Amino acid sequence: MQYQRVAPHWVTATLLITVLIGLGISNTASAQEESIRPGINKPFTNPDVEQWLVRFERENREVYTRRDEIVSALNLKPGMDVADIGAGTGFFTMLFAGKVGPDGTVYALDIAENFITYIEKTAKELGLANVKGITNPADSTGLAPTSVDVIFLAHTYHHFEYPFKMLESMRNALRPDGVVVLVGMERIEGVTAEFVLNMVRAGKGTFTDEFQNAGFELMEEVPFSKKSYILKFRLRP
Repeated sequence: MQYQRVAPHWVTATLLITVLIGLGISNTASAQEESIRPGINKPFTNPDVEQWLVRFERENREVYTRRDEIVSALNLKPGMDVADIGAGTGFFTMLFAGKVGPDGTVYALDIAENFITYIEKTAKELGLANVKGITNPADSTGLAPTSVDVIFLAHTYHHFEYPFKMLESMRNALRPDGVVVLVGMERIEGVTAEFVLNMVRAGKGTFTDEFQNAGFELMEEVPFSKKSYILKFRLRP
């Protein structure tokens, strides 16, 4: 959008618009009192972990079979702190833990306590003391301010009932030079499978706009597949 100079008030008007846009980011989040997808996470209120292991960790599920490729896109280094939001059964969590090493921490977040209990048990069995589980509410990460270098979401963002509040929480949790990696499912009418169209509320463009409106900027799109995409965001300077 371009603004015309209308002397002598254009400076005042422009400043006012800038302030309103800045306020809009936080006000949108604080005003989001109702879920935009009521019931979408009902299956995760008390999930049967064994059942979801079969569904999440199967060899014909793209994000599972190509998990090592996805992990490589994060460029993790020893000592980093990572948040795996919507960790599920934790197969990404365990891979991250190996990459960041004992000097780093992986926070496994999920709204389902059953999943977090399973992840903590698995990490203990594998000797991964750098995994910390968090059962987070639907509208917050539960992470401390500026506590993580990388936030990871794999087929998770479209499940957020309170996306604007979650974006605000993620922005607060991320360190100034941190990165958010979003693995999403393509949603293209006439191309995407019907069950995905019904499950995923919006496409890549809409989700990118939501991140950018919340104070992030798109760094790059990592080439991946026809069914899924990988976007990397950072905080807007």
